[in-house]
Amino acid sequence: MAKKIILAIDDEKDIVKLLQYNLEREGYQFLSAKSGEEGLDMTRSKRPDLIILDLMLPGIDGLEVCKILRSNKETKNIPILMLTAKSTEIDQILGLELGASDYISKPFSVKVLCARIKNIFRSHEPKKDDSTVLRAGDLALDREKLIFSIKGKPVSLTKLEFKMLTHLIQNRGKVFSRDQLLSGVWDGEAFVVDRTVDVHVRSIRYKLGKYRDMIETVRGSGYRFVDSDTDAQEV
Repeated sequence: MAKKIILAIDDEKDIVKLLQYNLEREGYQFLSAKSGEEGLDMTRSKRPDLIILDLMLPGIDGLEVCKILRSNKETKNIPILMLTAKSTEIDQILGLELGASDYISKPFSVKVLCARIKNIFRSHEPKKDDSTVLRAGDLALDREKLIFSIKGKPVSLTKLEFKMLTHLIQNRGKVFSRDQLLSGVWDGEAFVVDRTVDVHVRSIRYKLGKYRDMIETVRGSGYRFVDSDTDAQEV
């Protein structure tokens, strides 16, 4: 797994050294910038997973940097941890209102800082779907009862068809080659060849009726599930 990249935008050398030592010990890749301008350039080029941003910076201050990052579609979702000597309530409110994920004041505990960073990363992790029913528009797959239905009407699928459709819907938008589908769906099943995937896709599409185009063929690559049936036609 690739290391998460943390960029510290701070002009205090001692603080940067402290952050680098401790964050690299935690397994992160560490980058630093001494000014707001340099921090913005590095964010655009390196795309860090998290930014530690000091408010008191030469040139563009931290609040303006935060505002610029949040106004750009390519950087607006990067978590920002405000780090500053200021501790007044108004500064905290301004930072959070501009889109900072969290706020910590200098002097700070390294342990607390690392805990805050881990918490930010946890909060940005994709939420797992614990429901036993997987839905896509009018389609519903009950993974516990192994029942597939369209608009509440049960549709018969074989075990392998159910597994394939579940795999595609769970990863909607992602293209899977035949080999990837074989390894992801047919694990532990009887021996099959890659063209077996095409046979099952045709069968599933037939059973989907007017929703058949939700399983899309990507020429030269494989198949993917698209969560839209706006172009589907009645059989």
